[in-house]
Amino acid sequence: MRKILIKNITVVNEGKSFVSDLLIEDKYIARIDSSIPKAEGAAEIDGTGKHLIPGIIDDQVHFREPGLTHKADIASESAAAVAGGVTSFMEMPNTNPPTVTIDLLEEKYSIAAKTSIANYSFYLGGSNDNVEEVKKVDPKNICGLKIFMGSSTGDMLVENEDALKQLFTHSPTLIAVHSENDKIISDNLQAHFEKYGEDIPIEAHAEIRNVEACIKSTERAIKLAEESNAHLHVLHISTKEEAELFSSTIPLNEKKLTAEVCAHHLWFDKNDYQTLGTKIKCNPAIKDETHKPALLKALLNNRFDIIGSDHAPHTLDEKQNKYLRAPSGLPLVQHTLNILLQLYHQQKISLEKIVEKMCHAPAELFQIDRRGFIEEGYFADLAIIDLNKKWSVNQNNILYKCGWSPFEEFEFTGRVADTFVNGNHAYSNGKINSTVNGLRMAFNR
Repeated sequence: MRKILIKNITVVNEGKSFVSDLLIEDKYIARIDSSIPKAEGAAEIDGTGKHLIPGIIDDQVHFREPGLTHKADIASESAAAVAGGVTSFMEMPNTNPPTVTIDLLEEKYSIAAKTSIANYSFYLGGSNDNVEEVKKVDPKNICGLKIFMGSSTGDMLVENEDALKQLFTHSPTLIAVHSENDKIISDNLQAHFEKYGEDIPIEAHAEIRNVEACIKSTERAIKLAEESNAHLHVLHISTKEEAELFSSTIPLNEKKLTAEVCAHHLWFDKNDYQTLGTKIKCNPAIKDETHKPALLKALLNNRFDIIGSDHAPHTLDEKQNKYLRAPSGLPLVQHTLNILLQLYHQQKISLEKIVEKMCHAPAELFQIDRRGFIEEGYFADLAIIDLNKKWSVNQNNILYKCGWSPFEEFEFTGRVADTFVNGNHAYSNGKINSTVNGLRMAFNR
């Protein structure tokens, strides 16, 4: 039996931080105690001065496999994930072909079983004509149904009103939505094209995919959810106006309307287009600086339930096209925690709140079996953090297959030292253990 003993580490879990030892046996956390004697045959890690958090659960990534593997694949991006302390991910259906049938969904699971270092689950995609496939879903086996209520990368927009109602009514599992109003975006894009032609400036992205496009769509999604009694989970909220639509008083386990905010919307604002250009073009758009503090406030007061990455890699050649041709999305899964640690060092958020929103809340919201907490009997998905380690993102440490990051040459404070996936030492001191295989997540629904 594999045994690992972590000594004298500061555990951050369920709103508390305390120094403890922790024993891993095989896949599980066997014991948490102030003083655990070394077990026979156990490898020992000195955690003095470091922090131990549950493995991060990222509810929104795009790993591009199958069909778009020149940008990314499950093997490469799961490696980047564990380097960032992410031990479990939920991946989106806008691959090629789109994941809109149970058979195509199971093909993804087969790929991940062979190549993913992190634990995994995949969304089934909703379409204008696949409600019968949606009805077949076993909610214990997948994370949810993804509906694009607004076109983004790929061609999965569900614009048919009757199809939307059918999907909301018959989905046996959580419904996660990309929420933007396509008509408003199309009209705004046409107006900017008439003004600028092919040379629309990147700064216009925030006006083309504007606040109105977001709020109109999210209000519509909420109405559909209320009419059908569905659990609606709205992804990557980018506006202060939308934040007001979500409750800050209902306990998470009682909510039928939940929301995610992404790290890049907490970090960047429209002014960053001047230096980063199309590298930070994403959908929904990064908007003006008035939204960023409001999004953080909504996270802190629990209007927003979880933090995701919306990791969406494209090649640098693709991203360096002019505005109209540059695809939307940026690679983030390796550095999401680092963004939040910067906010921690700026005294804008506590470590306990980071762990709540990146580890505990995703496990609770999606009802994931025995992950997201540091508890005896739970899977040993863990990350050791060196809070004060200074380091810069560069070509030598970027693990994304696309090979670039919007944070290149930025100096972060705080770094993942080690990551454990189901008790396996998947990442340590900059090195990936590619022999580790994650597991398919199960859901207690």
